[in-house]
Amino acid sequence: MPETNNTDFQTGFIKAKKSRIFQDVVEQIQEAILSRRLIEGDRLPPERELCETFNISRGTLREALRVLEHKGLLEIRLGTGGGAVIKSAGIEQLTETLALLIRFGTVSVLDIGEFRVGIESQIASLAAQKASGEDIELLDQLLAKLKEYKDLGLPAWENFLEADKQLHMEIARISGNALYQYVNDVVHDNIKKYFDKYLENTYSAIQEIYNDLEQLVMAIKKSDSTNAALVAKKHVNTFIAAMRKQEVIIAEMQ
Repeated sequence: MPETNNTDFQTGFIKAKKSRIFQDVVEQIQEAILSRRLIEGDRLPPERELCETFNISRGTLREALRVLEHKGLLEIRLGTGGGAVIKSAGIEQLTETLALLIRFGTVSVLDIGEFRVGIESQIASLAAQKASGEDIELLDQLLAKLKEYKDLGLPAWENFLEADKQLHMEIARISGNALYQYVNDVVHDNIKKYFDKYLENTYSAIQEIYNDLEQLVMAIKKSDSTNAALVAKKHVNTFIAAMRKQEVIIAEMQ
């Protein structure tokens, strides 16, 4: 999209409220972007003009712009033709933040499990309603790959977990809900550390996971949204129970 220069653009900005100058500047510019008075490629007016409009110092303005840049709503460009350029609103920042929370352990095992129960049962229900013939064919292929790794046993544990992740991501794609898909993918991209720490590495665990996923694929193939949701919920609850059991064992050893 070509960039435009909006130095004379009617942003609707007003003087910032003195009691909360910094926050007010951020909120005004953010609202102009979200209401599409400012669109992707637009440039904010020059700093001097913005400072006069908001009746703020240059330092306060720059700090507000850095916050908006961190939110992914604009980009600060240097040099000739630079300035604050509006970006399209996306969910990258949301997913990156969620990924970091999981990786740093800020989110507990129970938090992840409870979250998965809700979101994955909804995803499974939608997938059962929307799956096409091509979708079913792909799910069968992924399930066959899972069976292959299951039959190889513990030496194929890592491959089994990767195929498990791919199947969950494919079901999320089939659900047709972009937000569910993005969040589901972030969770499954970042929970392996929890699997490594808490999930029992045994053939019986592999068999139990495979049985759940086989039932889930079967429910989706039959367009049985109710059963698909129930199977997905049971599958995640099994995960939660295993994690809690291992937490107790780890705690007792400390």
